[in-house]
Amino acid sequence: MVNRLLAFGSLLLGTARDVLPIVLVVAFFQLAVLQQPFPNLGQTLAGLVVVVLGLTLFLQGLEMALFPIGEFLAGALARKGSLIWLLLFSFGLGFGTTVAEPSLIAVGDEAARVMAEGGFIANAPDAMSSYARALRYTVAASVGIAIVVGVFRILKGWPLHWIMIGGYVVVQALTVIAPEEIIGIAYDSGGVTTSTVTVPLVTALGVGLATVIKGRNPAIDGFGLIAFASLSPMIFVLIFGMVF
Repeated sequence: MVNRLLAFGSLLLGTARDVLPIVLVVAFFQLAVLQQPFPNLGQTLAGLVVVVLGLTLFLQGLEMALFPIGEFLAGALARKGSLIWLLLFSFGLGFGTTVAEPSLIAVGDEAARVMAEGGFIANAPDAMSSYARALRYTVAASVGIAIVVGVFRILKGWPLHWIMIGGYVVVQALTVIAPEEIIGIAYDSGGVTTSTVTVPLVTALGVGLATVIKGRNPAIDGFGLIAFASLSPMIFVLIFGMVF
């Protein structure tokens, strides 16, 4: 118990140290450049404490649950020898974690609002909700497919760089023909998928697979799934913009 408390305290101090540069930058511009006191200083300090504590608990949760369970499930399915179940698990993991991303939900809602104000979709709650939901599920499905491709890469030993180069060639080709209003959304969609929920589980999946498969190196083959998860939404959302 004492060791756990000491470990948590060490993690808390490390998180506070990581957040400190952000605090110093904000304080410098607020006090030295703008030369104004902080509005609601007490509330700001309380919020900062909550941020540090929340990040610490999140990192502790990753170490205790998400990383171990991701690696265990990936390894168990690989040892079971069932390719279908492994691929279904990979797609479900990519789809489920992405559709639950708070950042993707926020981007989808904002994209629907802007599209409605620009006259690209009906300025009605039902139309905006439908657009945001369609965009969200398109991105989630694209990440699921990307994880399946990434798992195939680990199983077959395919080189990562050639797949990535080919993917970005497709992105550039679609960018030329896609509607201008969807391009920024598509590019941002690639970023919001690599957030707090998706990254830990997908990383654990790749490392777990590369660890149990003979002839694979976890450092070389275990990473790269996040790159696929960032690339595929851009392709799918550009196509979504042309079809929708």
